[in-house]
Parts: sequence; structure tokens; C-alpha cells
Amino acid sequence: MVSIVEVTTKAQLRKFVDYPNRLYEGVPQFVPATYDDDLSDWDRSKNPAFEYCDARCWLAERDGDIVGRIGAIYSRKANDKWGANRLRFTQVDFIDDREVSAALFSVVEDWARQLGCTAVHGPLGFTDMDREGMLVEGFDRRSCFFTYYNYPYYIDHMTALGYGKDVDWIEELITVPTDEATIQRWEKISDFVLKRHHLHIHEAKNRLAYLPLLKPFFELVNVAYAPLYGTVELGERQIRKYSAKFAPLINPNTTCFVMDEKNRLVAFGVGAPSLAAALQKNRGRLMPTGWVDVLKAFRKNDTVDLLLIAVHPDYQKKGVNAVILSKAMKGCHKLGIKQAETGPMLELNDKVQSQWKDFQTEQHKRRRCFIKEL
Repeated sequence: MVSIVEVTTKAQLRKFVDYPNRLYEGVPQFVPATYDDDLSDWDRSKNPAFEYCDARCWLAERDGDIVGRIGAIYSRKANDKWGANRLRFTQVDFIDDREVSAALFSVVEDWARQLGCTAVHGPLGFTDMDREGMLVEGFDRRSCFFTYYNYPYYIDHMTALGYGKDVDWIEELITVPTDEATIQRWEKISDFVLKRHHLHIHEAKNRLAYLPLLKPFFELVNVAYAPLYGTVELGERQIRKYSAKFAPLINPNTTCFVMDEKNRLVAFGVGAPSLAAALQKNRGRLMPTGWVDVLKAFRKNDTVDLLLIAVHPDYQKKGVNAVILSKAMKGCHKLGIKQAETGPMLELNDKVQSQWKDFQTEQHKRRRCFIKEL
């Protein structure tokens, strides 16, 4: 028999966060998220999203063993923005047992009905900066630390529970050009765009030089990402939170900040050498010694994760993406990077997908936001 226990203590929360490490132990494609970040997300004193969200999480147990987990987020800000009344499910994992998955989703749906919600959808996070989307293609490919991995049987469970597709995200694996002719051609395009629109690249010698740009960085995220599925505007406290999270990942060689004549940020692209192997080795824990492997990954790597890219609406369709791609290309060439992996891109977001049309790409993963009307 399956029992559902709400997570109310720190000890239970640690088990909740660590459960994927147990479920996917020995699975080479699974990459854990950073353990401390996941703990902080459920801490009301550390996560500013609780200013407009209510959230709960549960463990599924059988005979004293944990056999599943699920979280749920009621985002008043998201519901107000999108004119809906939905509950989000998040961080869901379970063994291949229909009784377990049914029990987990039943407790979430019961809470949704108590809140007067008309639907449950997910997996989604507190904001668009969090992990989202259940993997439905690409189970044989290694995940990223900022995306979920799950077993293929999850799809059958979702279907049996009455959940269907709402939206899909796709991910591309890009072969980094290594020939000088291609690199120089992109550099010429970049120079032309910069000159034509009176723009320039913010040059920095180290990560510390980027710190003053982190606030305008996330302010631009708010503007550029506003039309995208499920997004909510980040507040001041959230900007500080995500600035602290992203600042250590900035690599000057694979990051580009484009400024206008008044030194206002109008576009950016942030890439970081893949942390997958380092986080796998340390089960997502950076302390006390996990940072050593992360630093090694920054120095020697053949893959870069393209974390975020955004262009202000006033500069979209003006070739500014070429500036970002040109700088990233040169940085990858310098570091010996052979491939780049995009984050999830909405399948209907032609603007972001079209920027890869001149590259050798492989759409190697697909993930889905499921929905069930109540």
C-alpha cells in the first residue's frame, strides 16, 4: 500500500531533494541539479517567489521506502498574467508503478480542487528560470543540470492519469564550426551589425567585471521573455537571487553582452562549459569539494551549455543574434569546445530556433508540459 506524506521537516525535504539521485542511480544520462539550490527553492525565507506563490511537496512511501515524490505550486502572479486558475506540478519522480503515480497526482489534484483551480499542468517551476518540461524524446542523451531527466515510462503514466500535451520544448545539439573561413564570415557580419546599429560588445577580463550588468540582464529577461509560455516577471529580490546563481557560471569566452550608445544592455548570450560530469560525480553537491570538479570543468571541456539568450524587442530581427553567436564561436574555438547544447526552446518559437539554421544541428531532445482539466 502506498502512503503519501507531506514534507514538513528539513529531514524530509533533504530526502525529497535527494530522491532522484537514488531513483536514477547508475543511469549515465541523469545529471542532478545543484542540491543546495533545490533545498533553497522550498525555503520560504530564501525564495522570493513565496511572496506570490503557495507551494507544497509530498513523498510517496511503501513499507518504509520512498517510491516517489511530487511538488505543487500555486502561482497567483502566473494565473493573473495568463488569465487562468491553474496549479503547477513540479519535481515529480516515481518508480514504474501506477499505484504510486496515481497517489502522487491525486494529492496534487485534490489540493487544486480545494483552491478552485480548473487545471493542473507541469512540470513547471516557480519561474521560467527553474527547470520545466518532462522529457519525452532523447532518453539516451545526457541531461543538463538545468533540465529534468526522467524514465520513458513516465509518458505512459501521464497518459493513463488523463494528462495530455499543452506545449513542447525542443533542444538542439550544435556542432561548433572550426574552420577559419566560417569564423571570419560571422565576425564580418557581427562587425556590420554593430556599426549599423551603433552597438558595441561589453568587454570584460573576468567574471567580476560582469557583476554590474546582472540587474539589467534580468530586467532584459523580463522584457524579452514576457510573451513565452508560463513566464512571470522577476521582482527585485528574485533578480538578486538568480544573479547570485548565474554569476559563477559566466565565462567571458562564451558570454556576450551587447550595449547601445548609452551603455544600455540590449542583448546577451550566456554559455558555460558543461557541468554535467562534475555534478554527476558529486550528486549535485558543490560543498565541500564539488567546486573543485566544477572548476576543472570550466578549464577543460568539449561541450558548452547555452544557458540564456535574449534580444530586446526593439533590436529583434536586426541581426544582433549574429553578434552573440560570433563571439561565442570564437570563444569556443579558443577553448577547444566541439559542441554546444541549447536549453529548452518552445517548439513554436521560430525567432530563437531560426538563429541555428546556418549551423549543423541535431534536435536531440524534446520535453513536454502536460495538462489535465479538472
